[in-house]
Amino acid sequence: MITLSSLIYYPVKACRGHEVRAWNVERMGLERDRRMMIVTPEGEFLTQREIPKLALISPVQKDGVLTLSAPNMDSLQIGIRASGHSWRVNVWHSKGVQAIDQGEEAVEWLSDFLDRSVRLVHIADGYKRLVNPQYAVNEDDHTGFADGYPILLISEESLADLNSRLEAPLPMNRFRPNIVVKGCDAFAEDTWNQIQIGDVKFAIVKPCARCEVTTIDKETLERKKEPLKTLGKYRKHALGAIFGQNVIPLNAGRLQLGMSVETIAAPINNKLS
Repeated sequence: MITLSSLIYYPVKACRGHEVRAWNVERMGLERDRRMMIVTPEGEFLTQREIPKLALISPVQKDGVLTLSAPNMDSLQIGIRASGHSWRVNVWHSKGVQAIDQGEEAVEWLSDFLDRSVRLVHIADGYKRLVNPQYAVNEDDHTGFADGYPILLISEESLADLNSRLEAPLPMNRFRPNIVVKGCDAFAEDTWNQIQIGDVKFAIVKPCARCEVTTIDKETLERKKEPLKTLGKYRKHALGAIFGQNVIPLNAGRLQLGMSVETIAAPINNKLS
């Protein structure tokens, strides 16, 4: 039996994730997942590609308050603003996304820790950043500040298969998934079309091509060639070296660890090439 083994949401894009035992799913993805993002003063998004230190920031969101913690920094608490005067920010090919600035306290704290001028924004309430229509199921499929899709899914067995090929095993946090499942064959998720967990149905729409963020140790910030070197040898796809699947929720609901994962549509074959 395939079951849900881990749920992780990332309050601020590119910063640390927060593991939960039960959580709500919205059409935009897991509740509170990557609704906030760190940008340049000009509104360009920033990730661990440019600033590895983002991996050391631990954001926690509760009751409308965001708490930011990082090594050698006093924690900061700010009230989250999701509405009001908006300005435009850019994330990948999405230009002019409506966002709400989170104020000068966040600017000062983040800029001090990251040693560069940055701002913190929250996607504006009601704004829909549409996914690539080539992979959309519904016309209004949308996400927050995730790279391109609402949810990333990986199986424990896929990571075990990869680690069996590496000199030093890697933790799952290198790949920043939202949903982790177990009890299937390695890379079984590549063949799924739709799944259901509890009352929530998901469409598996696109393999996730991996980038250099996976090569950054999230504790030491050291960069190495793995896992991209190995993934490039045996997980080669037209999109790049793939690991994990991009997923779109088809309805809202609630997930809890231990729930069964059911395949509810004929499998597809994302052949490697």
